[in-house]
Amino acid sequence: MTMRVLASPGLAAREFNPYTWLLYSRLACRVEDFSYSRALWKSYEIAHFHWPETPLNLTSTNFLAKLELRRDLMIIERLRSRGSKVFWTVHNLGAHECRHPELEHWFWDRFTAQLDAFIALTQTGLIAARERFPRLRYIPGFVIPHGHYRDEYPVGPRTDCRRALSLPPNAKVILFFGKIRSYKNILGLISEFKAIRDESTFLVIAGKSHSDDLLRQIWQEGINNPRIRLSLGHVPKDKVSTYFGAADLVALPYREILNSGTALLALSLNRPVLVPLRGAMGELAQEVGLEWVRPFPAELTASTLQEALAWALETPRAPEAPLEHFDWNSLAQRTLAAYEAVLAGSADGQPEISPTWSILHA
Repeated sequence: MTMRVLASPGLAAREFNPYTWLLYSRLACRVEDFSYSRALWKSYEIAHFHWPETPLNLTSTNFLAKLELRRDLMIIERLRSRGSKVFWTVHNLGAHECRHPELEHWFWDRFTAQLDAFIALTQTGLIAARERFPRLRYIPGFVIPHGHYRDEYPVGPRTDCRRALSLPPNAKVILFFGKIRSYKNILGLISEFKAIRDESTFLVIAGKSHSDDLLRQIWQEGINNPRIRLSLGHVPKDKVSTYFGAADLVALPYREILNSGTALLALSLNRPVLVPLRGAMGELAQEVGLEWVRPFPAELTASTLQEALAWALETPRAPEAPLEHFDWNSLAQRTLAAYEAVLAGSADGQPEISPTWSILHA
C-alpha cells in the first residue's frame, strides 16, 4: 500500500515558497495538502507540519491566536487518534514577531508533546531544538538539510537584470531579499550602508512585510537616497531571479537566525552571501565554502559591508556554488526513510552525534 502523507503546507505552496513543493513532489508516496476536512475525515500514515507557529506571527490579538492554535492542536489530536505519526520540520525555534510570549510558551509545550518525530535542517538545529524543547530529547530526530532552489529560479544576464531594476551596469550592488521583519535588521542595514560614501555602491531591498509601521520606517530612511532602491511588496516568482541576477552580494543582516532559505536561494543563484555567525550559518559556510559564504561575528557595520562587498567582487570562485549535497531527490529519499523508520518503530530518540558535514555527505 502506498504511504499517505498529509503535509502542511504541501504541494500547493510553490508560488510563495517552493520548499515544500520541491520536497513533496519527489517523495515516492501519496502527498495531500493539509485541509481541516482531510485531517478530520481521512486517514494518513504521516502528518507533517512546517511553521506551526504561523498564527503567533500573523494574528494580532491574543484571543484569536489562541483560538487558531487550539483548533490546530485539536486537529493534531484527531490525526493521532486515527493512527497518524506526526512530524515537525524545525525551521525556527519560535515565532519571529514575539507578539504573544505567554501564549507561545503554552502552544509549544502542547505541540511538542504530540510529536512522534522531528526533522532538523542541520546538526546545530537538532541540538538547539532539543535544548529549547526538552520533550524532543525523547523522540527520534533526523538531520535532513534544506534543499537548493537551482531549478526554480534560472538567472539571466547581469546586464539585463540591472537594466530591469534601473541600476548602472557597472554598479556594485548589495541585495537584501525576503520577508521584511524587525529581527532581520533592515533599518540597521540601511543605516550602515549610508555610511559608505562610494557613489558606485547601491543597496536594493526587495520584500514584503505585514508591519505597516516597519515599512513606513524603511521608506522614510531609504526613499531620499538615490543609491537605495526599495521594492516593498510581494515579488512575483518570475521576478525573483532579476534581483539576484543584479546583485554582487546578498546580505543577511539578521540579529537572530537558525536556518535561512534566503541564503540557500542566493547560493542557488550563484551569489555570495554575507551571514551572521549565528545558528547554523557556520555549518553552511563549512559545507559550501568560505568563498561563497562569509560569516560576520558581531554587529553589522559599514566596514563589515564594505569588506564583504570587496570579498564578493575579488575572491576567485567557480561559476556555480557547490550544492550537490542539497539535491532534492536525495533529501526526499531520506525523508521517506525517516517516515518508514518511525512507522516501523526502528528509530530511537537519541541525538545524532556525527559531524554535520558527515551527515550531509552520507
